[in-house]
Amino acid sequence: MTRRRFVAAGLAAAVLPAAWAQTAPAGVLAKLRERGTLVVAVYQDLPPFSAGGKGIDVQVAQALADALGLKLTLLPFIAGENMDDDLRNMVWRGHYLGHGPADVLLHVPVDRPLMDANPRVQIFAPYYRERLAIARDVKLVPRMESLDDFAGRKIAVAGLSLSGWLLIGTDGGRYREQLVTNWVDGYRAAQALERGEVAAAAGTAAELEAVLAGDPRFVIEPLPLPRGRDGWAIGLAVRKESTDLAQALQAAVNQLAESGRLREIFGDAKVGWRKP
Repeated sequence: MTRRRFVAAGLAAAVLPAAWAQTAPAGVLAKLRERGTLVVAVYQDLPPFSAGGKGIDVQVAQALADALGLKLTLLPFIAGENMDDDLRNMVWRGHYLGHGPADVLLHVPVDRPLMDANPRVQIFAPYYRERLAIARDVKLVPRMESLDDFAGRKIAVAGLSLSGWLLIGTDGGRYREQLVTNWVDGYRAAQALERGEVAAAAGTAAELEAVLAGDPRFVIEPLPLPRGRDGWAIGLAVRKESTDLAQALQAAVNQLAESGRLREIFGDAKVGWRKP
């Protein structure tokens, strides 16, 4: 995915009774039970979360459907120009090409301004905290106290990403000539580092960890820039009127976190689960 409006945000998940999915009043959830399926929208090319029908979000989607006693129907889609487009196309209206909307969209920033700008949806149930990171070849860059430690070294980063925008603009473009920006995302940038084409790669922590975690040749650390260091929570979105479905999904996410299942799902992709 070549664009996302990533924002630093956090929202505490309200703990709901685990039995809510069985006691929800008649409404959207009852209709889904009659249909027997839960349609979950996931980004078509967002490794390690979803790509080729596999990934963290695909497993989360299956776990949510199981918790509600429904069969999963995945709806992969190509990201729009911004998050507002994705919410419109996948949550409350449907895409002009004829697909969607889904019952629930995954990987949505849990962010108050985004909520306020999209009154037709509910954004809730954060299930992971993402952050920006940089991975380095420890032989080429033995330590990192600041970006100055990468002097003369090439850094792979997706140009159309938050990491790319920040690195391109930092200190008046001081590091711009070191950046190799022709990557779709941080996952592919990490693969370039793994192949030895660059000395470092920047992206989200999940992107870098999925490729490089456990390899002693590399170290992954927070990107040493103020903006984005604390990260942002990602969660779910449903239509505004789908209150009973939202409550059932919130209870399911709570249970997945408390049981350790979310940690296991992220661990399957070599990504460390960070509590929102």
